[in-house]
Amino acid sequence: MAEVNRKKHGWFSRFTFATACLALAGLLALSYVSVLVNPAKAWFFTIFGLLFIPLVAVAVLFFFWAVFRRSRMTGLLVVILLPAVFLIGKYYQFRAPDPEREPTLKVVSYNVGLFVHGNMGDRRLDLADSIAAYLRGLDADVICLQEFHLPNDLNMDAWFRARFPGYHAEYYVLTGESGHAGNVTLSRRPVLYKGKLDFEKSTNLALHTDIQLDSTVLRFYNCHFESYNISLSGIVKSIGHRTDEMMEDTGRKMRRSITQRPRQVEEVMEDVDECPVRSVVLGDFNDNPLSYTVHRLSRGRRDSFVQAGKGFGATFRHLWPLLRIDYILYPRDLHAVSYEVPKVKYSDHYPVIATYYETR
Repeated sequence: MAEVNRKKHGWFSRFTFATACLALAGLLALSYVSVLVNPAKAWFFTIFGLLFIPLVAVAVLFFFWAVFRRSRMTGLLVVILLPAVFLIGKYYQFRAPDPEREPTLKVVSYNVGLFVHGNMGDRRLDLADSIAAYLRGLDADVICLQEFHLPNDLNMDAWFRARFPGYHAEYYVLTGESGHAGNVTLSRRPVLYKGKLDFEKSTNLALHTDIQLDSTVLRFYNCHFESYNISLSGIVKSIGHRTDEMMEDTGRKMRRSITQRPRQVEEVMEDVDECPVRSVVLGDFNDNPLSYTVHRLSRGRRDSFVQAGKGFGATFRHLWPLLRIDYILYPRDLHAVSYEVPKVKYSDHYPVIATYYETR
């Protein structure tokens, strides 16, 4: 009888493990194809892309367990993990390339979080000054900021002149009761043209600026795409209190954000396609590397982190190292020399810094 029970238990364990492996393989396959499915038509595919790293981690554990148990599922796990070998570089780079030449262009993109997420309490203007001093010290040619904010009683032109001498400040902000908020592009190089793309039913936008380099002109699209507008602290506080209501509200916000972003991306890409000069697309995309929106924006451009980064590329401070949502995508006739994500705690995002030289 004991022998029969052991066989039944062994069969049940193998069946359970095989079922779990099949389910895991299906979820990983969905995460791979999520880059091809427009979430405006099927919003839930974005969730599979967000789960890529946890799914890969579980699949690796299952693989080692399968090898240890000599399970028939080993082959399936090898097959389903193969694409991850090529995709993991979007999240982690093992070695930065050796620089071939000195860079001629330095670019910074930074979501400054309305100057409310640093370690200086409610002193928003003090934090703004600290960030300005930090950015000046980077000695960048182009600085693109998202979620910039100043009170209504401050003159923005004077503020920029005092804190960024030598830079041209191009910005578009929405003015409300709490102050001016929007995107800012700062350039030490001559600015030839500027414009903006307003996204429908959204306060987010893309600011584009044509900047004269040494021998050519580049258009910089400083983008801030729709965010989830979800408070992690609010979700934690709601556990045990109005949980159902909070989850419903969170789900509604996620669906709205996921379906809005691809429409905003298409507006930018239509402008990019009509642009007479080469373009850099950068900013806070609010989406992970394995997403339709990032895949769409990357067509014809290279990802600065993938080409020149090292270590984790995550840029959202509160969920590091899982979320990389800030990017600098550059045209193919530039060459990325370096890429950094400094762990400065002035915002809920980390800045991204990249250097380049022209290859033509």
